[in-house]
Amino acid sequence: MRNDVQTASPGAPTHTDSRQPPRYQGAALTPPVDVVEDAGGITLYADLPGVSRDKLNLHVEAETLTIDAESGLSVPDDLKTSHTEVGLGRFRRVFTLSKELDTEKVSAELAQGVLKLRIPKAEHAKPRRINVEVG
Repeated sequence: MRNDVQTASPGAPTHTDSRQPPRYQGAALTPPVDVVEDAGGITLYADLPGVSRDKLNLHVEAETLTIDAESGLSVPDDLKTSHTEVGLGRFRRVFTLSKELDTEKVSAELAQGVLKLRIPKAEHAKPRRINVEVG
C-alpha cells in the first residue's frame, strides 16, 4: 500500500471541509514530483490538479522547502456523489534542500495543474574553470 496521505504537521493549515470524513481532516495527498538537475541548479515539477495560485503556499525556511496547496475541486451542496476517486482536496510535500542551492532565488510558475520551481545553485557551488599559468 502506498503512503498517499500525510498528516498535517504542527502549525500547518488544516482543511476544514465538514463534508470530509473525520479520518481525513488534517490529512493531505503527496503530489507526484519530478526533479531535474543541470549545471545551473534544479527544476522541480509537482502535479497539483485543481490548485489555483491563491490556494498555493510555498515556503522555504533554512534548508526546508514546503509545498502546501488546496484544490478547487469541490462537490456542489445539492449533488450527492456515489463514487469519489479524489476525496482529499489538500496537497503537502516537504523537501530538504542541499546547501549548494540558493534558496533566495527560487522562482515558481503554476500552469494547468503543474507547479514548476526553479532553484539555482549558489555561486560557490557552480562549476568554474580554473586558469593555469605557465611558469
